[in-house]
Amino acid sequence: MNPLGHPAENVPLQGRYDGLSGLPGGSTAIPYTTVNMPPEPPKDHIIWSLCCFLYSNPCCLGLAALIFSIKARDQKVAGDLEGARHYGSTARCLNIWATVLFSISVLIIIITTIIVLIQANKVIRDHSGYSPIDFNYRG
Repeated sequence: MNPLGHPAENVPLQGRYDGLSGLPGGSTAIPYTTVNMPPEPPKDHIIWSLCCFLYSNPCCLGLAALIFSIKARDQKVAGDLEGARHYGSTARCLNIWATVLFSISVLIIIITTIIVLIQANKVIRDHSGYSPIDFNYRG
């Protein structure tokens, strides 16, 4: 299988097995690269807390979330990532509660307004003698 005049090392794919395929020189060590990535810094949710504080502050939850967000940012700057993660998590929970309570309040206000307008329209129609269904009313 060896062509004439060529040594076995220069002839590719002659059925020899020198270790792992694809590695030059038959080395059994697998090269790898280690990448050390710093952990992701914890989130402080400061923008969400500001929005909750300025626009939807039920039961002062927006203010409490803003305070915890500021504490989380201070801990992150000081290098205490675990403390920052704890304060950020608390701020996140307070923001969720403030957003949910505000959304429920807005929904209740919209539904109440619609019901009041429908009832007011009904009362006005009953007292004016106008009935949109009876077109032959001569009053």
